[in-house]
Amino acid sequence: MNDALKEIHDFLPCPTPKQWIDNALANQDLMLIDHAHCEKKAASTALSLMYRYVDNTRLLNKMSRLAREELRHFEQVLAIMKKRGVDYCHLTPARYAAGLRQQVRADDPGRLVDVLIVGAIIEARSCERFAALAPCLDDSLADFYSSLLKSEARHYKDYLTLAEQAAGNSIETRVSEFLAIEKELIEAPDTEFRFHSGPVSS
Repeated sequence: MNDALKEIHDFLPCPTPKQWIDNALANQDLMLIDHAHCEKKAASTALSLMYRYVDNTRLLNKMSRLAREELRHFEQVLAIMKKRGVDYCHLTPARYAAGLRQQVRADDPGRLVDVLIVGAIIEARSCERFAALAPCLDDSLADFYSSLLKSEARHYKDYLTLAEQAAGNSIETRVSEFLAIEKELIEAPDTEFRFHSGPVSS
């Protein structure tokens, strides 16, 4: 797992700011609620790709597995919340995913390539944040977040590989463009704490 984490740290443009870690530790109920939303959205993204690209067998198989895993994680987060007396409720989304998706091209194959690159970046950032949080959490939550690292790292690689296949050539420049946006979203101050927010001033 250390090699996979190193690859993700090398891929991402910046580490999670310490202020965000402090925000997360001070808002663990909110973190869990938004984490549940993130897992549900990840499953929804995978399913939407399956509906749109029905002739892409490799994508269908990868996204089917990914959707099942994300829904399983959603159920696991809900179970943890129930044990802790945390109610699942609606939250306004972070600006993070929308900020990345603003730059997605409208037409295929560019659209598919961009959606897959965005998916890879989101999975990589989730993995990085789980790893950063785990040492700071109680044993139960730390064990759970550590258990997610392997699947998140695999999802990142699956998305990136599918993007390369969809493009048929190098996606390095396009990935760099999205990572520059991601860096700004992760480092710029935010007004509300979310799992993928920037740091929120106390």
